[in-house]
Amino acid sequence: MNSDLPGKTALRQELLRARRLLSEDDVREASAVLARRALELPELAKAGTVAAYVSVGREPGTRALLDTLWERGARVLLPVLLPDNDLDWAAYEGAERLARAERGLLEPEGARLGVDAVLDARVVLLPGLAVDGRGMRLGRGGGSYDRVLGRLEGAGADAGAVLAVLLYDHEVVGRVPEEPHDRPVHVVVTPGGTRRFGSV
Repeated sequence: MNSDLPGKTALRQELLRARRLLSEDDVREASAVLARRALELPELAKAGTVAAYVSVGREPGTRALLDTLWERGARVLLPVLLPDNDLDWAAYEGAERLARAERGLLEPEGARLGVDAVLDARVVLLPGLAVDGRGMRLGRGGGSYDRVLGRLEGAGADAGAVLAVLLYDHEVVGRVPEEPHDRPVHVVVTPGGTRRFGSV
């Protein structure tokens, strides 16, 4: 699933270049606004279990959001990258329990819960580089989240789980090239606002 369309590769490179131009202040300010906007989602307010990720580098920030959800009593699941690029999951237990991992990632130190743990999540926050007006998401191309989405769909869990992506405003684009395995998200949150797709 990590084969790539040429159009995806070009768009990915363009968006990563734009992220590298962001200052630390830009990232910090956007992260604070994103956390506030995401916490306004009613699905997050009532979700007992949320699958999320720890932002790194110039990614739209998730740290404040993770802390707030955890402090509210939500069970927050974070990915642990496996050698085959699939994702195991472990519970978030605070920033001090995150450890450096391969590819510059931060992963939880706690017990591994298995690849199917994501099926318990009512909201799944997906990393991404772009989303278009149909809700089609552009990831980094490793295929890890394609497997997660396929697992959700195969279990019928995607009917109940809200798929959301946090992005910068300029990353909502006209069209994301898509492949047969690509699936749309339900909502995108940017500093400028929230947009929903489909019936969610």
